[in-house]
Amino acid sequence: MPRVRIEVSYLKGVEDPEAVTILKNLRDLGYDNVKEVRITKAYDLLIPGKNYRKVATEIAEKLMVNPVIHHMELKILDEGKKIHSGK
Repeated sequence: MPRVRIEVSYLKGVEDPEAVTILKNLRDLGYDNVKEVRITKAYDLLIPGKNYRKVATEIAEKLMVNPVIHHMELKILDEGKKIHSGK
């Protein structure tokens, strides 16, 4: 049964409030050499059947990704390769 990873991050130019807060805290701690923080959320799903790629894409697009502000990548963990990339 394939394990699919859905990775979701903000598009370039879209402010990630959590990353902004972490960067501010790093600077407060004296880590001035850190110039950028980007956060990617990963969701791992175990999906039975032959149409697991289609199901994973539908789940991501309906529930996890706003294409106006997010970038998404789907990966098959067992095969270790990216199968879809999109906004």
